[in-house]
Amino acid sequence: MKCLYSKHIAFFLLFALLVGCGNTAKQKQQAAEETDQPAFPEFDADSAFQYIVAQCAFGPRVLESEAHERCGQYIASRFAQFGCQVSLQRAEFTRYDGLHQSGYNIIASTGGNHARRILICAHWDSRPWADQDADPAQWYTPIDAANDGASGVAVMLELARLIQHDSLAVGVDFVCFDAEDMGAPAWEAHAPKGEDDWCLGAQYWARRPHRKDFAFGILLDMVAGEGARFYQEGFSKYYAPGVVEQVWQAALHAGFGDFFPAQAGGTITDDHVPVNRVAGIPTIDIIAYYPAAPNSFGTTWHTRQDNVEHISLYPLKAVGQTLVQLLYTQK
Repeated sequence: MKCLYSKHIAFFLLFALLVGCGNTAKQKQQAAEETDQPAFPEFDADSAFQYIVAQCAFGPRVLESEAHERCGQYIASRFAQFGCQVSLQRAEFTRYDGLHQSGYNIIASTGGNHARRILICAHWDSRPWADQDADPAQWYTPIDAANDGASGVAVMLELARLIQHDSLAVGVDFVCFDAEDMGAPAWEAHAPKGEDDWCLGAQYWARRPHRKDFAFGILLDMVAGEGARFYQEGFSKYYAPGVVEQVWQAALHAGFGDFFPAQAGGTITDDHVPVNRVAGIPTIDIIAYYPAAPNSFGTTWHTRQDNVEHISLYPLKAVGQTLVQLLYTQK
């Protein structure tokens, strides 16, 4: 188990003394007044890390594999345990090379009585090929996808656990997209490459959303890599500039502005693109951006090194607490 130092630890120790085990609304209000800060719950990065470990323990979540099926059941059962209404959106996906494979998106909804709703999403599948690995002999090996996949799902599971007993002013729908990482591998030099090869589960959902009346959406991708920082992604700024502003302000108020530079990052084909273009839901991408890296995604991206040993709790905490700040200030 890794430990995490938080600059807010003193506040939350005081909060724990004030709130105690009862955790009533009156006690929360008293804590907020005495500390002059909102009494929001603390996102537990250690708990989220365990959700990453659990997903990776099944093995690479490649479509139609036993690991994929067992992990999908695990994710759905955890959301249900936290009080969500869970459904599976089954689909057949066509890979870049014409291969047809079956999979499914996992949909978990909370706060069913609220008309105003927020969409939070991430992909849960693993890349079938380590096509960016330094060792060409490993290019055909599927990856654990601890960061590029499991980390976003882990944040959503921890958020679901946190909000299950609280009355938010909005409903939240969590969607785990399948088949995001099925794009043509780098070693397929002659394969046609296009953005439609990626994000197959999100494309399917965007054409058949379980609902469309979301105020906005947030996609989480690669949110627990070592040294991760979250710049403002290009499509996000184009389709949902107001949401970008809300999230980056929430990071600042939560005390994690250093992890969210108010600077432009890359423009990235990711699950939020079809959600914006097809479903018409203004959605941003919180995704790690490494300006100094050749591929901008960091050294473990699409390699065998994308495993739990290269997960960092610091960005995981920063993203999770930012979303807590955002959700608990919605009206």
